[in-house]
Amino acid sequence: MTTRTRMNVYFNPELLAQVEALALRRQVSKSAIIEAAVASFLSGDSAEKLEAAMSRRLDKLGRQIDGLDEDLAVLGETVSLFVQFWLLVTPPVPDGAQASAKAKGAERFKGFMHTLGRRLATGDRFLKELSRDVPGADGNSAETDERADHGV
Repeated sequence: MTTRTRMNVYFNPELLAQVEALALRRQVSKSAIIEAAVASFLSGDSAEKLEAAMSRRLDKLGRQIDGLDEDLAVLGETVSLFVQFWLLVTPPVPDGAQASAKAKGAERFKGFMHTLGRRLATGDRFLKELSRDVPGADGNSAETDERADHGV
């Protein structure tokens, strides 16, 4: 059994609250938290540990940015295709109908914004739906999906 020496120290109340919260989360004693922190502070390899932790965090951020970049590319292509299609199929509005067309457009846009706000508030996302609809996007291969469709 390891012998321990008692030591009384003073802590800032906010810091002590953080130590207590960490001890509760990890289900260890406050002494164990403090001992680990002091050992880490005094060890010579703390800079290497910090660098490794920072590297892991940066790698994670890089993967998240890659995902956002892909999502942005999908959205850009989606908008581009929509605008191209819309311009191809929408006839010009006659001069006499401009005012009513503007009013109807404003009404539709208001409805669009309401629907968009509701979807964003509930967490429904087009890209999540897209990934469920595209074969292989959920990690399964298209071949596996095709076999499942044919009962194989």
